[in-house]
Amino acid sequence: MQLLQLFQRVPRFLRSFYFLTGAGFLVWMVLFDANDLLKQYDMYAKWRELQAEKEYYLNNIEIVKKDRAELLSSPELLEKFAREKYIMKRPGEDVFILVPQQEE
Repeated sequence: MQLLQLFQRVPRFLRSFYFLTGAGFLVWMVLFDANDLLKQYDMYAKWRELQAEKEYYLNNIEIVKKDRAELLSSPELLEKFAREKYIMKRPGEDVFILVPQQEE
């Protein structure tokens, strides 16, 4: 008897089939679906991280392009770069590499 009275106290639109079906659908989509809110948030965070990486790499590409153009424009700079970075030498030259001693 009390359950019936409690049920009748609930407004009529909240007891309708369409409202209950819609509420069930929303609960399913928010909590149980393959693309629920938590997964959407994770995907958004990953997207933001990838956008930051994209900006980083685009900036580095511009720096490398500028360095490359500078190196290819001058044979002296190209030779200096090759000697310092790749330890290249001319025939008949001796190259001594000094490595700092590591502390124990």
